[in-house]
Amino acid sequence: MSRLAEFRALEQQLAAQLAELESLKNDDGLKREIEFEKKLRDLLGEYGYSLRNIVAIFDPQAASRRAPATATEKGSRKPRQLKVYKNPHSGEVVETKGGNHKTLKEWKGQYGSDEVERWLAQ
Repeated sequence: MSRLAEFRALEQQLAAQLAELESLKNDDGLKREIEFEKKLRDLLGEYGYSLRNIVAIFDPQAASRRAPATATEKGSRKPRQLKVYKNPHSGEVVETKGGNHKTLKEWKGQYGSDEVERWLAQ
């Protein structure tokens, strides 16, 4: 696709989105929702409350239902595998579970990443 055709296609998409935005601006339902949100936020600010406080008032168990789900997600990741690299030039051995090892980075800078990956002990 030429740059001009790409430009015209994007221009048409933008015009369609602007037309949709204008129709939303004139929607009475949206205006009422915006007004409600503004009044709610003003009221929360007046009394020093946040949305979390309001949720805790209306549904005290909401926080306890959500907390275990995040704890299991963090614990579900399996541990990284230990990798052992042996430099054939110096005989030096590096054991690492990640690629952020200082010596490994130096080797990759000196010999290249592909070459160092060949040194991985199986």
